[in-house]
Amino acid sequence: MTKAHKSGFVNIIGCPNVGKSTLMNALVGEKISIITSKAQTTRHRIMGIVSGDDFQIVYSDTPGVLKPKYALHESMMKFVGTALVDADVILFMTDIFEDQPIEEKVLQRIKTSKVPVLLLINKIDLIKNEEQLQALVEKWGREVPNAEIISLSALQEFNTNKVFNRILELLPEGEAFYPKGELTDKPEKFFVSETIREKILRNYHQEIPYSTEVVVESFKEDVKIIRIRAEIYVARESQKAILIGHQGQSLKRVGVQSRKDLELFFGKQIHLELFVKVEDNWRDDSNKLRRFGYE
Repeated sequence: MTKAHKSGFVNIIGCPNVGKSTLMNALVGEKISIITSKAQTTRHRIMGIVSGDDFQIVYSDTPGVLKPKYALHESMMKFVGTALVDADVILFMTDIFEDQPIEEKVLQRIKTSKVPVLLLINKIDLIKNEEQLQALVEKWGREVPNAEIISLSALQEFNTNKVFNRILELLPEGEAFYPKGELTDKPEKFFVSETIREKILRNYHQEIPYSTEVVVESFKEDVKIIRIRAEIYVARESQKAILIGHQGQSLKRVGVQSRKDLELFFGKQIHLELFVKVEDNWRDDSNKLRRFGYE
């Protein structure tokens, strides 16, 4: 007897910096989402697709839930709202350090969800003792009684197989949403811009990474080489000077690191040109946000 085909959207929700992107990458088996030690690194809803003969899981990594300070944040939270609406399974992620409660409206929607909720307590490789973990399990069991709790370490990939197997059990029957060979719904340009943005997050501090947006203006692929021109937008002239650095050395470092990662990703030689431009207060400008793909 042929097994029924299962498919569905499995959406990862949680506060900033609890490990959502690390989990997404572990479950998909590819580096789809930005991972850095800084919070609020994911700005879009990024889908990663895992397919087998009789199933297709469409994972979504979403921005960390926060109280909006800019129009950019409001657009990011719309991605979270959409993910709560179309989920077939919700992965509500927290970690052993989290001391800020998730936004109440979002938490209430998770607690009253009509679809299965897996509550994932991440970073247990850093736990001090079993009593601490047990206290967290009991706390979240009271807070979200409709959820099934699984403790894991996304970084060490401990219990990620358990999460995957449970998702397979919970998926509804249905046809595949995407061709079986596809890995993500995002175009190649998106991963170029995210790779560059990741290097900015890793190399700069304070406000610079959060004031930056990357747009790929040109992507020309030949048999052996891909030629890419990307523009990095900042909110103020002073940020432009910091981003470029003395004699352009800081920007050059970002370019070299990005090129190495992109050559691994595409399996081809990369010629990368980076330019820095100022777009005053783009995070609060709806027209600019639309141009950057947030609305």
